Amino acid sequence: MSTTPSPHTRRLIAVVVLVPLVTALALWAFAWPASRTAPRDLPIAVAGPGTVAVQLEQRLERHEGAFEIHRYADEAAARRAIEDRTVYGAVVADERGPAVLTASAASPMVAQLLQQAVAKQAPAGSTPRTVDVVAAPASDPRGAALNASVLPLTLAGIAMGALVTLSGLRGMRAVAALAGAAVLVGLVGAALAHSWLEALTGNWWAEAGVLGLAALAVGAAVAGLAALVGPAGVGIAAGLVMLLGNPFSGAASAPQMLPEPAGAIGQWMPPGAGTTLLRSVSYFDGAAATGPALTLVWWAVVGLGAVLLGNALKARTSRSEPAEERRPVYAG
Repeated sequence: MSTTPSPHTRRLIAVVVLVPLVTALALWAFAWPASRTAPRDLPIAVAGPGTVAVQLEQRLERHEGAFEIHRYADEAAARRAIEDRTVYGAVVADERGPAVLTASAASPMVAQLLQQAVAKQAPAGSTPRTVDVVAAPASDPRGAALNASVLPLTLAGIAMGALVTLSGLRGMRAVAALAGAAVLVGLVGAALAHSWLEALTGNWWAEAGVLGLAALAVGAAVAGLAALVGPAGVGIAAGLVMLLGNPFSGAASAPQMLPEPAGAIGQWMPPGAGTTLLRSVSYFDGAAATGPALTLVWWAVVGLGAVLLGNALKARTSRSEPAEERRPVYAG
């Protein structure tokens, strides 16, 4: 009597085992970064002459490993560093006491954190002067709409890649479908986020391009992996982007606020790179946009290349089959 489990039993065991594993992985991916949010080498500036600035720097350095401190001569230089996205904020030595320069458009959470850190060190009864150098839009002061856009963009990219795969499109037709869908995603996204919600305030067409490129990067990765390894590639790529790219994006805080190496991993994936690029284009006139833009382009180019390569490999395999195997068999 055979003791080998039947196919139905094996599928049942697979479901019973895989569902808890996937659940545990999802909880780890989303809950771990959220529960360990804290500054880690967060780039901030200290500006001003004399011993007052040195004292401010020393006080900030007491938070071991929290801040990466950049020194600037005066408040104007610190402002430029914030606008260039070199630092998230600055503490300026002032005769009346320390002043705090923030950029809530870069991260409302970091802006609040910096204000609290300086307020704790200020003399009793005094309140540090606070200036929001690059403020978040009045219609979205906490960045909620921008943060909420990460998941829909990711889902749109996954849907693009899955539909192209399931519809049987190959080669240049698949590339054209992905590119066309990405253009529409970008236009719809900009119409909603910029024109309707007013959560974005930069150049409309540049924002649409970023949204479309972010969706294309995900869709191309999904369709490309499926073209190389089969339909299972859709699940693999989608799981990778959803379980790592989305929670590690740092959209709700900042990459430097996530536990290592989550923040770094997130910036190398489309959701994180897309969010960073969208902030740069929408609020900072394109400052520090090169890195995330190249990351998205890399994902899109490699994914589309995989789509074309997968089609070429299948065509070669089909041509190399023996003529006998391809010849139709007729019943006579």
